[in-house]
Amino acid sequence: MKILHIDSSALGAMSVSRQVTAATVYQLKETNPNATVTYRDLAATPPAHLGGELLAALRPQEGYVAPASLHAELALTETMLGEFLTADVVVIGAPMYNFSVPTQLKAWIDRIAQAGRTFRYTAQGPEGLAGGKKVVIVSSRGGMYAGTAYEGAMDHQEAFLRAVLGFFGITDITVIRAEGIAMGADARALALDKALNQTKECA
Repeated sequence: MKILHIDSSALGAMSVSRQVTAATVYQLKETNPNATVTYRDLAATPPAHLGGELLAALRPQEGYVAPASLHAELALTETMLGEFLTADVVVIGAPMYNFSVPTQLKAWIDRIAQAGRTFRYTAQGPEGLAGGKKVVIVSSRGGMYAGTAYEGAMDHQEAFLRAVLGFFGITDITVIRAEGIAMGADARALALDKALNQTKECA
């Protein structure tokens, strides 16, 4: 088993999502002792966001030649794509930042969303090419959203991740959720404990 472990929280040791992704990977390795883990910390080494030059290089027109200044970014894209495509299980730490995902995580998604690699367009519509893997989304949120009237209108975090992963053809998606972590020490401790218990069900 190949595990890809992604963290995106900017909070370091104070991050709830980082604690829960680490516990999830630990449980996966306990069940699969021969598993290998590739770790990518998107906050520590964030990929560049898409600009005009990079976007043109990632989606080249006929005859396009990428300038030397973009070679490192294109190599990084290939590395991240390879990590994602070869993984059997992907564990994604995705805290909610202003009702969405961290910009570093969005930048990573922009790199792996490649036509002909993770999806393609057909006469019948888009088709995902990255199915057959399991994804565990570790979602942390300062407030309470799941099952509330706010969820449909304000959740551009879990909903976005489910949508883009589904677009890639991935149907085996588990969400481990820690909610209410900004609502006081007791609420934070309860949310973390509940999320850590859920990691045992992902192995």
